Amino acid sequence: MRIVIVDDTPINVTLMEALIRKIPGCEPVCFTESVAGLEWCIAHEPDLVIVDYMMPAPDGIEFIQRLRQVRERDDVPILMVTADHEKEVRYRALENGATDFLTKPVDRIEFTSRVKNMLAIRRSHLLLADRAASLSEEVRQATAEILARERETIFRLARAAEFRDPETGAHILRMAHYSQLIAAHLGWDEAQQTLLLQAAPMHDVGKLGTPDHILLKPGKLDADEFEIMKRHATIGWEILKDSSSSIMLAAAEIALAHHEKFDGSGYPQGLAGEAIPIMGRIVAVADVFDALTSVRPYKLAWETERAFAFLDDGAGTHFDPACVAAFNAQREAVLAIRERYQDETGSGHY
Repeated sequence: MRIVIVDDTPINVTLMEALIRKIPGCEPVCFTESVAGLEWCIAHEPDLVIVDYMMPAPDGIEFIQRLRQVRERDDVPILMVTADHEKEVRYRALENGATDFLTKPVDRIEFTSRVKNMLAIRRSHLLLADRAASLSEEVRQATAEILARERETIFRLARAAEFRDPETGAHILRMAHYSQLIAAHLGWDEAQQTLLLQAAPMHDVGKLGTPDHILLKPGKLDADEFEIMKRHATIGWEILKDSSSSIMLAAAEIALAHHEKFDGSGYPQGLAGEAIPIMGRIVAVADVFDALTSVRPYKLAWETERAFAFLDDGAGTHFDPACVAAFNAQREAVLAIRERYQDETGSGHY
């Protein structure tokens, strides 16, 4: 335990230092200049501070004030040394954070007893702080495990939808990372980006409710079939909307909104412009780009430049222009994601 002694009278410092050294497990750190003592206490972490009141600036009161302003030092015990008649000084010292007092002349037995009492308080504080830190770490680990299981459940549910609509697992990874790219370029913070990255793979979970003869049809859907296909947006919303999970709620919003168009001609609600939730506007760009640049049984993959041009042409009608600009501004990163998450043979209708 490091005990700081601050007193401008060397003989007092020598006496208290000698008494401290008789207490097992204690190390005295001595100063005859209050400025130097204060700087040390701010830079290091003492376990007890013994400070005289009558010193050149800063005096004992100011010393305590300035030390207590350091948040990490607000629970360090402080013993102030005063004359027995200085009651007003004691009151001010208590108001400014002194823990206890020693009176001059210092009595050896009283000094040792008060120091031991203050160190017992300090040890209790340290034990409580260690326990709080331990509990906090346990909570963090438990929360991380819950989130990991939640992410796994979400990904597996997304994969379940893919097994009915054989778009590849690489598709949901690419479009989710494309979505994150757009969000980052739009200035979203890291937590918001992560939420979008985790929720975006669920965009087509509603296809679990689409009949096989429509979902797996290799050719173009007729008008009636397309009307049935369009229901997957609402089905996805119904599956996800009542969750207590922020990821599931974001996924519900995306499932419902990612087929809306900026000019109001999309489905299922016919929303337009900024009335379309921003996550839906972002995923619309990411999902269409990946669908265009992927092989399907009914089409070849488009060249990436052609797909970028398609997004540009649709900005303001199909797509949010800001999302298109954010995506097209990061072409190298887009191509890196395509390279990282290789495609597989698949089919499906976007």
